[in-house]
Amino acid sequence: MASGEGPPGDPKTTVVGGEPTVEVPEADLCLDLTSCQLHDLCEVEIPSSLEELDLTANRLASVDPRIGRLPGLRKLSFRQNLLDDDAVAPLSTWDAIAGLQELVLRDNKLTKIPDASIFKGLLVFDVSFNEISSLNGLSKVSSTVKEIYVSKNEVAKMEELDHFHALELLELGSNRLRVMENLQTLTNLQELWLGRNRIRTINLCGLKSIKKLSLQSNRLTSMNGLQECVALEELYLSHNGIQKMEGLSTLQNLRVLDVSSNKLIAIEDIETLTRLEDLWLNDNQIPSLDGIESALSGSREKLTTIYLERNPCAKTPNYSSTLKKMFPNLEQIDSDMLA
Repeated sequence: MASGEGPPGDPKTTVVGGEPTVEVPEADLCLDLTSCQLHDLCEVEIPSSLEELDLTANRLASVDPRIGRLPGLRKLSFRQNLLDDDAVAPLSTWDAIAGLQELVLRDNKLTKIPDASIFKGLLVFDVSFNEISSLNGLSKVSSTVKEIYVSKNEVAKMEELDHFHALELLELGSNRLRVMENLQTLTNLQELWLGRNRIRTINLCGLKSIKKLSLQSNRLTSMNGLQECVALEELYLSHNGIQKMEGLSTLQNLRVLDVSSNKLIAIEDIETLTRLEDLWLNDNQIPSLDGIESALSGSREKLTTIYLERNPCAKTPNYSSTLKKMFPNLEQIDSDMLA
């Protein structure tokens, strides 16, 4: 065996700047135990050098205390297990793992936001698909966090968000929210996902940096409230009760617009949008293709995808060929990919 080599998995010693340093094998940095059907970790060796531990899709009902003795741990996932509030409580007392940057407790049995105050450098916090009824407790989550996921819970109010000045993504879809509120301090927010709630009015609370916004499957009857969101690139408003396209002409960066499954009878207020690539208008009440070319004049060269199926206009003779003549760079009409 050549000098300096050792068996696979053994640490290697190298000299850097005159000082010997130990290189920890990658196998001792990441441990992936996804879908092992584990009820506990009694028979699992947990290297003290671990930086990432993925326990997704097991049967864990408690947290092994050895996890609390991993000083280098940065990513920890308990996604899809059987953890309840009491089971995750010890995490908040384990100082050794205070450097954790990503904590995933998605799809468990939590009924409240767990105490994550010990993790001062947290970047990702995911408690989606639980039974959480309130955002109480988010105020203890570090202001360093960039992504928060609380989708598919029972949350009824947007609160305890004001200190998240670094937050870039907030996912609150599939909850019981009725009002968009308490967002005004999230000045770096770029993605806001609020689909499948009970929201009736758009209120971005003055935020202007959002690039992706989803309000699909709510109770909107108007799309007013977006005029100042000039950074918007993707907007999803399908499955609402919107009757008129309005307040869109200022969204010069918009690339994707989904207003399918509403009550629209005309394509309006988007003729100035020069970057629009994907337009979803299916399942509305648009009567004909007359005027569509002028309505989309700004994006004539950019438009690559358009959905108009299940509108009266989709029954127009030579429907696809007419659209192709109007928009020469189309690659997809409804579900049909063009050659």
